[in-house]
Amino acid sequence: MSSVLTSTFLDLIRIVGGLYIMAVLLRFLLQLVKADFYNPISQAIVKITSPLLNPVRKVVPGVAGLDMAAVVLAVILQIGLVYLLLTLQSGMAPFEQVLIYSLKELAMQFLNIYFYSLIIIAIASWVASGSHNPGLMLLYQITEPLTGRIRKVIPPMGGLDFSPMVLLLAIYTLNNILRAL
Repeated sequence: MSSVLTSTFLDLIRIVGGLYIMAVLLRFLLQLVKADFYNPISQAIVKITSPLLNPVRKVVPGVAGLDMAAVVLAVILQIGLVYLLLTLQSGMAPFEQVLIYSLKELAMQFLNIYFYSLIIIAIASWVASGSHNPGLMLLYQITEPLTGRIRKVIPPMGGLDFSPMVLLLAIYTLNNILRAL
């Protein structure tokens, strides 16, 4: 019975930690693509991440308009999460392995944000075409810089936009490469 509780507790830590790290990554991404700051979802992400991000901003400056404090915070949180989970499960691991694993996980989480954003946009285009949902608007703003670049190379043909499919294939390939490392 105690192993079930331990497993459940570890899963809860993994989920809550992963969601907060995703919120920090989303904040970085929303600033990177210059998404609508007044969107209610953007405001929620700012409120959730500000308590930990503001102190880091005092130490880590932005570089070329990029919020490096959010990246540093995401890396620190991911390393902390991995260390916590390893300590609770089996013991400690060498810092180099934890760092490499943490960076790999952050890269995969970043790719997953794009992957699931594109999937949600595709489903919404079938179900709620022309919807002005704040969540969909943010997803469009996140994915448009990449799909727009692909659209310049592969223009829509016959009313079909292939740029999301090309981007999904690229993300899938990159995810497989990261998993293999």
